[in-house]
Amino acid sequence: MKKSLSFLLAAALALPAVAQKKSSQKLERPKLVVGIVVDQMRYDYLYRYWDKYGKDGFRRLLGEGFSYENAHYNYVPTYTGPGHASIYTGTTPSVHGIIGNDWYEREAGKNTYVTEDNTVQTVGSTGTVGQQSPRHMLTTTITDELRLATNFHNKTIAVCIKDRGSVLPGGHTANAAYWYDGKTGSFISSTFYQNSLPEWVKAFNDRKLPAQYLSRPWQTLLPIEQYTESTPDDVPWEGSFRGEAKPVFPHNLPQLSGLPDASVAAKLRDAGEPVPVTNLDVVRSTPFGNTLVAELAMEAVRAEQLGQRGITDFMPVSFSSTDYVGHQFGPNSIEAEDTYLRLDQDIARLLAYLDKTLGKGNTLVFLTADHGAAHSPNFLIDKKIPAGAVGPRFMRDSVQHELVRRHGAGNWVLTYENQQVYLNRPLIAQKKLDLRLMQDEVASIMLQFAGVTRAITADDVQKSHWESGMLMYLENGYFPKRSGDVLVVLEPGWLESGSYPAPNKGTTHGSASAYDTHVPMLFWGWHVKHGASAAPAVIPDIAPTVARWLHIQEPDGCTGQPLQEVLNW
Repeated sequence: MKKSLSFLLAAALALPAVAQKKSSQKLERPKLVVGIVVDQMRYDYLYRYWDKYGKDGFRRLLGEGFSYENAHYNYVPTYTGPGHASIYTGTTPSVHGIIGNDWYEREAGKNTYVTEDNTVQTVGSTGTVGQQSPRHMLTTTITDELRLATNFHNKTIAVCIKDRGSVLPGGHTANAAYWYDGKTGSFISSTFYQNSLPEWVKAFNDRKLPAQYLSRPWQTLLPIEQYTESTPDDVPWEGSFRGEAKPVFPHNLPQLSGLPDASVAAKLRDAGEPVPVTNLDVVRSTPFGNTLVAELAMEAVRAEQLGQRGITDFMPVSFSSTDYVGHQFGPNSIEAEDTYLRLDQDIARLLAYLDKTLGKGNTLVFLTADHGAAHSPNFLIDKKIPAGAVGPRFMRDSVQHELVRRHGAGNWVLTYENQQVYLNRPLIAQKKLDLRLMQDEVASIMLQFAGVTRAITADDVQKSHWESGMLMYLENGYFPKRSGDVLVVLEPGWLESGSYPAPNKGTTHGSASAYDTHVPMLFWGWHVKHGASAAPAVIPDIAPTVARWLHIQEPDGCTGQPLQEVLNW
């Protein structure tokens, strides 16, 4: 007993000394934080192609970093805009307000795009393609909070082929966000950030990398017979490139993009002649779109001296060609597998470059996805697994027709967007009908459609609270000023198809099913111990976890929690 008391007394007396020693140390932070988001990356892609990945990409992240194997999104709908916003704000659409890639604005009487902003102008191109900003996002991001914490001395540079994959992660205070203009084959920005492109971006665009990538056919990286993790190359549920007879390798990119092949292009360049270009946007739907982004990210580190100025910088990098390929060909295609094998190489090059430039262990990296993806319905049906597709326009028009039959002429349904029905509230008021009863009526109508398993009214969502399950997902994705009147839930294996009732090809996402919500969550690099956890985690936990590493405030709308296992505190 006496020994125990002596030990406790000695420990208590030592605490002030320990605290003093810790307080006298210089605050440690990584030189650079790199947030990698892989668009449409299902969790199982980490392991499905494991034997074909190299040792320096995904396998290095898993072998040296910390993986949350049970990480999910905790809201619907699971789309690119909400996904990127939730990763970087540490909260859900119910707080940050990004409820979809598009939504209906009742006051304006029209749809709006997630990052559209007609108060800014395009930089680096012409037209409206650059009229983008994060003004619709209602909270700060972890990138904003680092800028605030350093009194804006650090830099945030965001890069992605998609505008929303760059603008939203960059936050409201980014030094720059760059995205791809398929008409010119250049990365552009908006006057929200700057009035002209930096010289290094102009020089990067002058390299004409998209034209180089498209001057050769897309062949498989490995002999095609080795792609045993995928379905045969020619199956009816894969989509084709426009102008392509079948969705099979090799994909003739020079022909599809209007470019001459590599040898002809080289002769033209040698002769000082311009290389004709028709459609450089094709590069988005190839793995080389990811390579293009990786090249830009490395050039940003070099040119902006990111992580090399004695202060912690932040670089969000989103790889979106995986999404374009996934939508077109589906998750079981050879095209999808080849895209991930090539992305593995791009990530390996990026990690090696960070090690070489900043030193090993000086960069904090996290990798996740903005959503997953469903299997192609016709693939599942072929395997005798329940699945199907619904048509958004068909559902909208059918509800409209039924409401006219019941209540008379009128434009009762304004739109059907994000699996939500938007009713004409002024018309309902004019006809002296009860909005709540009208919502109930539409919910009952929706349940008659094949593939619909639930239909919940906005009134029910606003007046109730759920801690788990499907209704929690709906609540977390609901923002009253932007969401619809009736929220629809599809059965597992069912998805929305713009081509309905034509045969569905490729795939999409947006549901609360595990194939859409379960994504990778990896941390690697600066002060990250090696390990894995099967404990539940949600995507909004990423931002507060990074905030703890950086010793800064979490985003102002944050509802996620720091992940203690990886922090090792």
